Amino acid sequence: MQKWFKNIPEGTKDSLFEECKIKRKVENELKTVFEGMGYNEIITPSIEFLDVFYATDTFKSENMYKLSDAKNRLLVLRPDCTTPIARVVSTRLKDVKRPIKLYYNQNVFRANDNFNGKRDEFTQSGVELIGADGFKADLDIILTAISALKSCFGNDFKVEIGHIGFFKAIAELCQLSNEDYELSRNLIEQKNLASLNALLSKYGQKAEKLKMLPRLFGGNEVFVEAEKLKLNKQANDILNYLKKLYDELCNLGYKDNIIVDLGLVNKINYYTGIVFIGYVDGSGKKVLSGGRYDNLLSKFGTDEDATGFAINVDCVADIILKKK
Repeated sequence: MQKWFKNIPEGTKDSLFEECKIKRKVENELKTVFEGMGYNEIITPSIEFLDVFYATDTFKSENMYKLSDAKNRLLVLRPDCTTPIARVVSTRLKDVKRPIKLYYNQNVFRANDNFNGKRDEFTQSGVELIGADGFKADLDIILTAISALKSCFGNDFKVEIGHIGFFKAIAELCQLSNEDYELSRNLIEQKNLASLNALLSKYGQKAEKLKMLPRLFGGNEVFVEAEKLKLNKQANDILNYLKKLYDELCNLGYKDNIIVDLGLVNKINYYTGIVFIGYVDGSGKKVLSGGRYDNLLSKFGTDEDATGFAINVDCVADIILKKK
């Protein structure tokens, strides 16, 4: 029976004519930006062993497309580009002088819920900065992200910056169960105040600071409001670090493009430090996401610092097409 021979699977799309032209233009512009900032291209296989992602615990099994090879070994279509690049750096590039600056432009495959509007196959273009830590490296990666967005949208974009450690520091004070920890993280990212308050009500007064995180969003006033929460040393240190980063970006002329979001908690759990996302003015779609992931490479036997970001090229092309 050939019931589906004229159809394509949910989450996929045929791109035609002007769509293809715009997408290739975006890819070329990003390539020019990345190479101009000293990044070298890397290409990894579309198919990886399932163990690569199980070892790092970066994606749930149900969110990956799985298949098997002729030896009955489990494989997956790569759900992201960062984890395979961590594998390459820890093996074939382990003796290369640090820092290593890599960029990529590849398709990724993620099994999403049907009818949620997300694509299961899309193109990511991004960079990884391996073997560099501290303020200078974090500033450099955000400036690279800003340059990439400027090449596509001019000045019509916003970058939200946060720190995954801030949520972790506040959540530890609440002594949440594992299930409530993950639920609260999702609700904070969604800015779902009603559901978050209902979830944390059983924890009483000690959860009040966690309830405030979705509200700590904006400009310099965010730091003023956060200081009123009487934070512990760990949270205060993170807050001061973010303030320093925000001030430097403002001094460089990006005040109108930068937003501070202390409730920014990426769902991908390999992030360890700063996290940031990019939006385009007039569109609610997230086109860029990234952050620091210092522990990921240790899963492959190389303990070193790393940071990077990825841009959803298909999403960028869709926005440009609609604006036309």
